[in-house]
Amino acid sequence: MKLLTTEEERQTKMTQLRHVGKLEKILFPLLLLLVTILLLPSATPLVGMLCFGNLLKECGVVERLSSTAQNELINIVTIFLGLAVGSKLAADKFLSAETLGILLLGMVAFSIGTAAGLIMGKIMYRVTGKAVNPLIGAAGVSAVPMAARVANKIGLQANPQNFLLMHAMGPNVAGVIGSAVAAGVLLAIVG
Repeated sequence: MKLLTTEEERQTKMTQLRHVGKLEKILFPLLLLLVTILLLPSATPLVGMLCFGNLLKECGVVERLSSTAQNELINIVTIFLGLAVGSKLAADKFLSAETLGILLLGMVAFSIGTAAGLIMGKIMYRVTGKAVNPLIGAAGVSAVPMAARVANKIGLQANPQNFLLMHAMGPNVAGVIGSAVAAGVLLAIVG
C-alpha cells in the first residue's frame, strides 16, 4: 500500500458527505436482494444472507435476534465450521505441493486485488480533486473487516487525525457483494 501511494495521498482526510437515513438503510438490502434475484438467481442465497443480517440490524425491531446473530451465533458457527473442516484435513493431504500452490495463488490474488484497488483509489483521488484517500481502494478485496482496518491504520500513520475506517468499509462491503456475485456466477457455470 505504501509503495503505490505517496505520503500526501495517504494524509488525505475524508469527511462524511451526508447522513444516511433509516429508510435508506432498510431499503438497501431489500433492493440489493431484488436485483440479485432478477439478474443472478444462483447468487441469491449468498447475497441474501448478507442482506438478511443487514436488515436484522437496521430494522431495529428484532434487537435480540440481531445481537445474537452478531455475537453468539457467529461465534458458534465459526467454531463448528472450523471443527468440521479441520476434522477432514489429514496432514498428508493438507501439506502438499498443491495446497502450497493454492495458498501462493491466493496471496498473488490478494496482492493484485489490493494493487488494483489502490490504482482505482488514485484515479478517484485525481478525479475528485484530492477529496478521496486512495487507501480506501485497498479495502475492496473483501477481507472483512481486516482490509478496512489496515487501510485505516496506514492512514493514521500518515496523519493521526485521519480516520478512514468507515470510508474503507464501503469498498469492503462492495468487495463482499462482488465476491458473492462471482461465486453465484461460478455456481451457475459449474452447476
